[in-house]
Amino acid sequence: RLSEANLEGANLRVTNLEGANLEGADLSGANLSGANLTGVDLRGTNLTGVDLTGVDLTRAVANGRTVWPDDFDPDVAGVYEIGPGANLSGAKLYRANLEGANLEEADLRGADLTGAFLAGASLYRANLEGVNLAGAMITKANLEGANLEGAMLPGANLTGAFLVGADLKGARANGYTKWPHGFAPLPTGVIFE
Repeated sequence: RLSEANLEGANLRVTNLEGANLEGADLSGANLSGANLTGVDLRGTNLTGVDLTGVDLTRAVANGRTVWPDDFDPDVAGVYEIGPGANLSGAKLYRANLEGANLEEADLRGADLTGAFLAGASLYRANLEGVNLAGAMITKANLEGANLEGAMLPGANLTGAFLVGADLKGARANGYTKWPHGFAPLPTGVIFE
């Protein structure tokens, strides 16, 4: 966890930061050439003047507050833009740290969020049709009005999640899936395997 860290001008060349939380960190002027930033959380991170030559940003997440180096295109690098209304259909975000992320009305159809950390995230009216949330931590998330039709939920932890108006028809769960206190999944159309 390096969120909010001051790494200005740091030499992180060929460093393995896979899965690190760099949310809000200051990396301005740092050397990250050849670094492994697979699955890194770059929401609100300052990357002004950073050398990103040969950096692996596969499955990295960013948002509108992320500051990129001049002439750098995060879309070409495979970075997923997180925010309200985001189009993340089919995204490969397994084990991604999306704690507290605002994904209201986002399109996540068919995305792979296996083992993702979505605690406290807002998925209000998000389209999660066919999404894989196996083993995901979705505690205290807002799923009000979300479409979870056909979602894979085995082993997911939805403790404290807000599910009012969520469509769970055909969602798959198992005995390890944890539900909010007092929530009855069977009448909503959840299938247990």
